[in-house]
Order: sequence, then structure tokens, then C-alpha cells
Amino acid sequence: MTEKKFMSETRTIQTSNVLPPDTNHHGTLFGGKLMAYIDNVASIAAIKLARKPVVTASTDSVDFLKPIRVGDAVTLEAFVSYTGTSSMEVFVRVTREKLLTGEQAVAAISFLTFVALGEDGKPAKVPQIVPETEEEIWLNETAENRAAHRKARKMHSQELASFFSPDALKKKNNA
Repeated sequence: MTEKKFMSETRTIQTSNVLPPDTNHHGTLFGGKLMAYIDNVASIAAIKLARKPVVTASTDSVDFLKPIRVGDAVTLEAFVSYTGTSSMEVFVRVTREKLLTGEQAVAAISFLTFVALGEDGKPAKVPQIVPETEEEIWLNETAENRAAHRKARKMHSQELASFFSPDALKKKNNA
């Protein structure tokens, strides 16, 4: 019998103040800083499911929807939304809150894929994820479509890597 865990068991929330050193010359949170936050919170959610070390296999995208400014609070909520044999998709919702007014908005959304590793450093089985809420069920049911896009994107990336490999570039430059 396959081990199962509820999505809620992987839910991870992180909140931070946005301070001047975290921002660019526009006074908004550095995109790279937000991406680091996203990877961190998503990895914790993945480990909560696997209870094994995990590695980031891909970040589908980070869609910046609203600016996050100095003085705002940024909250990241992550949970595993889909599982394969050793891989898992993690959904991250980023919310900004203007602390002086209480106004909140979804500032970014991201999906990441992690792979669990066994003691031998090779992919290891993960429990099957079980959705409960309407949001969780929708994310779980739409995950296979995202996985197909991920697979196609990875194939394209492999083609690009081959095209731009040092050996291929030498051949092109010597031709």
C-alpha cells in the first residue's frame, strides 16, 4: 500500500518585513531575493512530505503580479500540490501586505518541482499527496497538464544546451 499524506501536512508559511537592503532602486523587493524566498519555503514543504533530502528540479516560473515595496510584509505560503514516484510539484503563493493599511494582494505565484533523494543520493519514493479543499483539489487535478508543459520545456532546454555547448560553439565558430 502506498503511503499517503494530506496537502495540509506540507503547508509552510514564511513572513518577512521588506527592508531597504532587500529592494532595488525602485524601492521594490529584488526579484532574485523573492526567488530565493520561494525556493526556500517550497523546499521545506517538499521535505515535510518526503521526510528525506530534496533537490530543486525546476522552477516553472515566477509571475510577478504586484510590486512588493519597502515597509510591506511579504508572506509566502507553500504546499505540495502533486506527486509522482520521486518528484513533487510545490505551489507557492506570495502575498504582500501594506502593514499600515492592512491591504493585501497576491504579488506572485510559482510552481516548483523537487525530487526526493535516498541515502544513496538517488531519487527516492515519496508519499502520495491527498487534496482536501476546493483549492487543493483544483491544483491537484490540473497538475498533469503543468507536468506535460514542464516535460516539453525540459526537452527544449536540453536542445538549447546541446546547441550552445562549448563543443558545438567551437564547431560553429570554426566553420
